[in-house]
This record gives sequence, structure tokens and C-alpha cells, in this order.
Amino acid sequence: MTLRARTAAASNARVRSRRLARVRIWLTAAAFLLPALIGLLILRIIPTVEAIGTSLTNKVGTVSFSNFGYVFTDPTFLNALKVTLLFSIVINPIQIALALWLAVVLTKRVPGVGIWRTLILLPIAVPQIVSAIVWGVLFRPDGPINGILESLGIAPVPWLVSPSTALLSIMIICTWVGVGYWMTFLVAGIKDIPSSLYEASELDGAGGWKQFLYITLPGLRRPLLFVLVADTVANFLVFAPVRILTQGGPQGSTNLIMNFIFERAYVLADPAGAAAATIVLVLIVVCVVGVQFRLLPGKD
Repeated sequence: MTLRARTAAASNARVRSRRLARVRIWLTAAAFLLPALIGLLILRIIPTVEAIGTSLTNKVGTVSFSNFGYVFTDPTFLNALKVTLLFSIVINPIQIALALWLAVVLTKRVPGVGIWRTLILLPIAVPQIVSAIVWGVLFRPDGPINGILESLGIAPVPWLVSPSTALLSIMIICTWVGVGYWMTFLVAGIKDIPSSLYEASELDGAGGWKQFLYITLPGLRRPLLFVLVADTVANFLVFAPVRILTQGGPQGSTNLIMNFIFERAYVLADPAGAAAATIVLVLIVVCVVGVQFRLLPGKD
């Protein structure tokens, strides 16, 4: 065999070896991704396709948009949509501001910082159903919170039984559950900011407020964007506290859209209407998240 032939054969062998290596890498990646893809297919894609199909099916089994027309003329759905938007607009900035404040405080040299972090994260480990039951006891007219208020000379508050305070009560519960979770992402983001930036700013005479404005906030842009988007989606999907404590009452003041969908599907036996409301909810969430990404780009 000539030198040129041997060189060509060696080159072809190297090419085949590289191709086999790439194939092995792709097969390995596919083996690791397969369980997640199967779960995505079963838990997300198939239910989404079924929901779209159900929402477009009328009572006689033909394709129709009548279900969407019905939900948009249903006063209960319109009220649920209004309550959900109000709930999200009010609770999102409160939760994010509290999570950011706690993250900043608990990344300082605070005595017992590990204990404080554990206590703040503890609600995450408690199922929402349990949290709702506990808060239901606390918010009873003769419960501990009103007992403390009475001891301070303040009139008892009808937390869950008055239309003016019921939604506020749900906000308090959801904030108690969620703030610690969002705080963990912001703590991790603060930890990623180089400490040399803070040291240099101290040498330049910058105080804590200026460090927060010009170092911490810019360094937390991407974590804050993630927390904003994830918190928005989570608050649109709140269900357990409402279903357990108020069932959407009193007078529809806490009838968030997930509770409306549940009642439409399982109480009123209208899966097509519930599916149409679900599609509307998904589109609203996608639009809101799209606006957030547009207004708060995560680019450096």
C-alpha cells in the first residue's frame, strides 16, 4: 500500500472514529433526556392538546368556538378574571420586594443567619393544603390573630368572612408560603456578585444604599427577571388556599380563575367550558410574561 493510500485510510478511520464518538454522545444525551421528555409529553403536551380539542368541541361534538363565547359572556368568569388580575398586580411586587429585602439582609453578617434562613424557608417544606388549614385556624373570628388584636385594643378583623378582607387574607397566606422560595434565588444571585465590587465601593465611600442601587440591583437583573416571571405564573395558578378556605367567596371576592376552572369542570360538569377558560388563562399568562421579558431584558 502506498503512503498516500495509508494516509487516506488513516484519515478515513479518524473521521469514522469522530462520527462514532458524536453518535455515542448523542445517544448518551438522549438516554438522560428521555425520562424528562416522556414526562413532558404525558404531563404537558398531551393534556394541552386534549384541552384545546375539548375547548373547541360543542355539545353535539362538532368543532366550534361557542365555548369561548360562553365564558367571555359569563359574569362569573369575568369576575374571576378581574379578581385574578387584581390579586397578581398587588401580590407580585409585595412578594418580590420582601424576597429581595430578606435576601439582602440574610447575605450580611447577621447573628444566627442560618437559623433565620431555615425559618423563612420552612413554609416551602409544608404542603399548601396544610398551610391553608393552619392559616384558616389563625384567621377564625375567634382565632389567635384576632385574640392578639383584641388584647391590643384593636377590633377583630373578619379575615375570611368579609368581601373586603378575604382576598387580603389569601394574599397573606400566599406571601407567607412563597417569599422564602423566591428569596433563595436572590440569595444565590447576590452570592455570585464579586465581593471585590463591594470592597472597592467602600473604599470610594459608598454606603449601603448606593451599593444596593449600583451593585446589587444590576447584579441581580437576571435572577430578578426569573423571579418576576416565575412568581407571576405561580400567582395566576393559586388554587389550594382558595378552595380550602373560601371556595371563591364571600360574594366571589376570592374566586381566582383556577377555582373557577375547577368548579366549571367538576362541580358544574362542564369540561368544555373549563378547557376554554384554561386556554384563555394560558394565553393571558403568556402575554403577561412576554411583556415582562420585553420590559426587563436579561441581557448584560
